[in-house]
This record gives sequence, C-alpha cells and structure tokens, in this order.
Amino acid sequence: MKIVQMADLVRFRTMTTAELRETFLIDDLFQAGRIEMRYVDLDRTVIGSAVPTAKPLKLETDYALKANYFLERRELGVLNVGGAGTVTVNGETFALGKLDALYAGRGNEEVVFASANAEEPAEFYLLSYPAHAVCPTTLMNAGEQGKTPLGKVENANLRQITKLIHLEGTRSCQLVMGFTQLADRKSTRLNSSH
Repeated sequence: MKIVQMADLVRFRTMTTAELRETFLIDDLFQAGRIEMRYVDLDRTVIGSAVPTAKPLKLETDYALKANYFLERRELGVLNVGGAGTVTVNGETFALGKLDALYAGRGNEEVVFASANAEEPAEFYLLSYPAHAVCPTTLMNAGEQGKTPLGKVENANLRQITKLIHLEGTRSCQLVMGFTQLADRKSTRLNSSH
C-alpha cells in the first residue's frame, strides 16, 4: 500500500503543477488482476481498487493499518464501475452489476472480490475509513437508489447525483459514498446507470 501525504497549508501555496499532481492525483489504481491501495494520511483514508480477472482477489491488511485483518477497525464502501462481479464478505456472496455498491462494516474478517467474466472484469472502487461502531453489510442496487438532478445544460454542468452510503440511506459509522453521472455532451440526457 502506497502512503500519500497531503501538503500542509504553507507548502501548498508554493507548489508547482507537477508537485500538485504528485500530491493529489491518484491515477494508477485499476490494474487487471490486482488490488491497489493508497493510504492518505488525511483522516486515515484508504482509496483503492480491485480488478479480479481469472481468479478471485482477497483483501489483505497492510502493515500501515496495524491490524490483523483489513476491517478489524475500518469500514469499506465498494462501487462496481466495470463488468458484473461478486463481493464475498465472511462467506456471504453479493452480486454487483455496474454501478451497484456494497457496504461492509467493521469486524468482517474476510472480503473477496471476483468477476463473472474475466474478459469483462468487474472494477471495484474501494473507499475505507476507520470505524468506531459496527454497521451491517448492505448491498445497494444503483437502480433502486435516490437520484438528484443538478445543474443546467446552458451552464454545461447538467448531472445526476446518486447517494449510496449516507445518513438517510445505507448507514455507516462515518463513511459517505455516492457517484455523479454527467449529462451526455451531445444531448440534454443524463447517461444511463447500466
């Protein structure tokens, strides 16, 4: 797991474009057949991906977390942005299509990612924070989640927000997660969920 250290307020003001990109941009996560993780020192956030191909991938802990297993003191949000796949949490398997999500709470010892088709693998985006409370593992189908349209075509910012893990929806200890879909550039329609 690569550790990413955020710039302090003094150093931030004098950083070059290259230094800003090196500090804030994470653009190398989705690697076929691998789990990639970045530990961000700000709020002890872990950002990652899992792209299982021919064989499933097990989520392992890292020395930086000082834990016996990844979710010993953390919670995890998973968003599938690729092909169909599954996430197995402590022996219970959840099927995730494109833009479906899963919340796995603190204390789950085993998390395994798999793709339904290695040629069109699932691409799981991962977001994890420390957790002081236990919340139940919950599957969220994108089509069943509340969507909020925002913006205007004339301002070139028409978009739709889908809330997944939040106070009025799937509960967590402190993790909040959702995604934004931008309108098609050639029309006024929002991109479809699937």
